[in-house]
Order: sequence, then structure tokens, then C-alpha cells
Amino acid sequence: ELVSPERLLESTEADMVVVPGVEGDFGVLPGHIPIISTLRPGVIEIHDNGAVRQRIMVTGGFAEVSNDRLTILVEEAMPLADVTVAQLEGKLRQAQDALAEAADAPAREIAEKQVLMAQDLRRAYDFYASR
Repeated sequence: ELVSPERLLESTEADMVVVPGVEGDFGVLPGHIPIISTLRPGVIEIHDNGAVRQRIMVTGGFAEVSNDRLTILVEEAMPLADVTVAQLEGKLRQAQDALAEAADAPAREIAEKQVLMAQDLRRAYDFYASR
């Protein structure tokens, strides 16, 4: 299941799901050991019958594996096919503007994280869009 604060985004069965963990991508197959991991901005791949069925771009979050279940909690998610370069460049510009306008250290820290997230999303998009 893929869940945002507002709603359940996706609930499906799959042969394998690859998620962008902070320490690197990892695949979850049936029978995977239970774990909890922080996710970095990137792309979730849902596999069936040896092929990628769907790619979903996420801004980060958490993944919990238990028994034969994977639950992914994210702030934002969108099918990779629906993402455009213009959207990603706009997100980066907004983050850079917020950083330039940050009036204090806490605001700068938040804006810096948003800039890094936008850059990570663009790199992930460039990598997966060419596949």
C-alpha cells in the first residue's frame, strides 16, 4: 500500500517492489524480513511477471515491511508517466526562491532541504525517464 496523509494512493499485489531507501534502493519480495526504512526522494518500481508494471515518483517518506505486506508512507507521490521536466524545474525554482528569501536559520534549513529534494527528484526522473 502507498499512503499519503490525505488518502490511500495505491493498494495492489505485486511480485516485487523496489523502493528508494536512504541507504540505497532495496527490493521487497514475499517473505522479506520485517524492516522499517526512511525513503529518499526517488522512484518506486512495482514489478509483476519479471517486468516493471508501474513507476511512482515520491518525495521521500517511510517504508514498513511486515510479513507479506509493504506499507509506504509519503508526503507526495505521482506516477512517473505524469511527471514533466517543467514541473520538476518549477519545484526547484520555488525551493531556490524560498532559500533566497529565508529570513532566519530555521527557514534556511527548511528551504535547503527542499532544494536538495527537488534536485534528487530531477536526478531520479532523468535516470528513469531514459529507461
